[in-house]
Amino acid sequence: MSDRFTTHGAFSWCELLTTNVEGAKEFYSDLLGWTLEDMTTGGMKYTVVKAGDEEIAGIMDMPPQVPEGTPPHWGTYITVKDVDAVAQNAGQLGGTILVPPTDIPGVGRFSVLQDPQGAFFSVITYKT
Repeated sequence: MSDRFTTHGAFSWCELLTTNVEGAKEFYSDLLGWTLEDMTTGGMKYTVVKAGDEEIAGIMDMPPQVPEGTPPHWGTYITVKDVDAVAQNAGQLGGTILVPPTDIPGVGRFSVLQDPQGAFFSVITYKT
């Protein structure tokens, strides 16, 4: 794993949640020259995005737990040493836990947070 997957505070992954995966794949691969690899994980279709040989992002359908009417959007993941502790601390600092710490089989543990100004982001501890 590269440092971005182990360094606390590093931006490590981006993910597009969209209502039109095929359209997004066509747009971004044509626009940016990305290569795409489709996979299924946990019964969910997921597309891994590569710039050159490096895996940099993912594209997926909008999950059902996302509130209706939420537009397609890019999300960011920030690597942390302890997702549970960071989520708890975010709440103490005026942030909001939108998705409590949750395991992603084979990947790690994540949580979706919102800062006091309203910006959304995810924190993640990758399995090593």
